[in-house]
Amino acid sequence: MTLPGKRAGRFLAVAAVMAVAAGLGGCTARDGGFGFGPPGAPGDVIRVSPADGGRGVPPEGPLEVRVDSGRLERVTVTRIEDGQRTALAGEVSADGLRWRPGTGVRLAPAAKYSVDAVALDAHGRRSARHTTFTTVVPEDRFIGYFAPENRSTVGTGMIVSFGFSTPIENRARVERAVRITSDPPVEIVGHWFGKERLDFRPAGYWRPGTKVTVELALRDVEGAPGVYGVQRRKVGFTVGRSQTSRVDAAAHTMEIRRDGEVLATLPVTAGAAGTTTYNGKMVVTELYDVTRMNGATVGFGGEYDIKDVPHAMRLTDSGTFLHGNYWAPPDTFGAENVSHGCVGLRDDKGGSADAPAGWFFDRTLVGDVVEVVHSRDRTVAPDNGLGGWNMPWAAWKAGSALR
Repeated sequence: MTLPGKRAGRFLAVAAVMAVAAGLGGCTARDGGFGFGPPGAPGDVIRVSPADGGRGVPPEGPLEVRVDSGRLERVTVTRIEDGQRTALAGEVSADGLRWRPGTGVRLAPAAKYSVDAVALDAHGRRSARHTTFTTVVPEDRFIGYFAPENRSTVGTGMIVSFGFSTPIENRARVERAVRITSDPPVEIVGHWFGKERLDFRPAGYWRPGTKVTVELALRDVEGAPGVYGVQRRKVGFTVGRSQTSRVDAAAHTMEIRRDGEVLATLPVTAGAAGTTTYNGKMVVTELYDVTRMNGATVGFGGEYDIKDVPHAMRLTDSGTFLHGNYWAPPDTFGAENVSHGCVGLRDDKGGSADAPAGWFFDRTLVGDVVEVVHSRDRTVAPDNGLGGWNMPWAAWKAGSALR
């Protein structure tokens, strides 16, 4: 197989994403799962406090990243607030075992933080960890955490997604306070998934080059009895080139189209019988040079714990990734489905830019669509990641509180 073109520069247009660090994940066929990997002992090599998914963390923390042995190679702690990313100052201890914020540095209230760390053991082997947490929000206030990032360039399948810090009772009032417009103009409609998530999209994929503006007028809007919004802000993003990929789980191939033309067809391995890959349209929401995948995080016990999965692209919240695979025999790709629900591309240990996974990773944007067909599984749910493209337009519009 020959990959067309020279190696492209790595895109850093991300939505609450670090393409230079590491994540914790697992691939799912239904609620969990990940590829064809060597068994590993569960347990965190890199330990982060607060715990992943923590809420209501006070400004004074505690915030700490540590390892028991080896050394921390890099740690990045980022505040994600109103579509902006701001690095938190901190330093690794002289012995390399601990990272803490700098002297006098405090966490901002009502903000979301991501922690991305990579560590080396005594043999030079890498382990990765990604966690998130949110800081305390005053009881009488609410905020919306949203993607994509301000001034980012995204794929044509990007959906603007808001998660709220408290259940929203006055959904029409809150939805009316979020205004999303585009140039060229298209109809953009919101859809509620429960009381804490509101997504916006047009009827079809965005046109390449579209400029999208997000205006928040949530300040003093009563989202629930006695609970008021605090945000008033305008942010925007740009839609880049059109790239969509179609994974045929039965044929073990992935066809990549760029601006309507076939760019390449790559051999893949998808979910094995019993741990099949979701069908349907999924949107890339995170990009990781290296990530850890642990079956224990997605209901598979100790079946696998791979600490250095290269070139990982998240497709669902429940843990489906498209990623590099260096442990399966090369003749697996294009011939067999052996994963626990992910889509695997051939790669080298440590990640190779010239391998299929590295080639595809360097040509991928957050917001690109990957569609899986001919898998013996159900269609991914519209609220699993940015799966809203699997919902008919009429049903999507019916989920707006304004209609």
